[in-house]
Amino acid sequence: MEIVTQDKLIEMAARWLPPYQVPRSIRVHTDTTDFFRIEYDDVVVLKENPYLIRHNAKELRFGLEDEPKFWVKYAIDLKDGSRKIIKLVFYEKFTARVGDIQFERFRSPKKEARILDLVRGKKYFMQGFSVTDDKGNIVRILDIIKGESLPSHVQGIEMQHETYFRELFPGILGRFMECVRAIRFLHENGERHGDIRRDHILIDEDNGDYSWIDFDYNYRHRENIYGFDLFGLGNVLVFLAGKGDILLPDLRKTEHQALKSLKEEDLNIIFNNRVVNLKKVFPYIPEDVE
Repeated sequence: MEIVTQDKLIEMAARWLPPYQVPRSIRVHTDTTDFFRIEYDDVVVLKENPYLIRHNAKELRFGLEDEPKFWVKYAIDLKDGSRKIIKLVFYEKFTARVGDIQFERFRSPKKEARILDLVRGKKYFMQGFSVTDDKGNIVRILDIIKGESLPSHVQGIEMQHETYFRELFPGILGRFMECVRAIRFLHENGERHGDIRRDHILIDEDNGDYSWIDFDYNYRHRENIYGFDLFGLGNVLVFLAGKGDILLPDLRKTEHQALKSLKEEDLNIIFNNRVVNLKKVFPYIPEDVE
């Protein structure tokens, strides 16, 4: 590997940063195993390409908002100044349930690297590539999608549900269906997303395209290897149709008339306080869509 000196790295950083942000000294990493050691203004060199580390990404999941993800770093490619997200190797494993069905879920950098290769150049997917560091860790280098998450967009729409459902939801549903077809493409190629959530769809601020992000979760289940993905798609659809989650506690606060007819089968089988049979809450939702 070509040796890059401190002075050279500082000179490269000065091309892309205002003078007050240019570091005076830089620590260089070629082994990313201990991602906690990789901090702001450090440089990670991967396949002879230096990336200047900025801040850690933060969790978007409900209940964990703003928790730092120390294995996911924002960075600057010092060769061309482009902004990137660098995902380092982080393993975890746990059991998830859908009703009475159990899934073993785990992070797989190798699986995400495969999918990045599979979807290169395809709409509706984040773009990037993988490289290995000096210790063989599979590091994923991702393009940044500038824009907001799908739930932030939907919940930021200030209008009554019926107006939203009749005027805006058809367009949102159409774009979401393209995302569903994108997941079908993964399944047809023997892959699965593994962590389908509404905040894992970003809306590009330049063209309005929807894109799936985060492919590193995988899961094991003998009966239906795509079942967890399908459950996730259903959750997103209900969220979009309802313009947010329709929660039992909120219905109780307003003494909503739907409470008289709601039954157990009208609720989400995991999140039992969420209504999924939205027609009982919004009677103008049609039985069929032509």
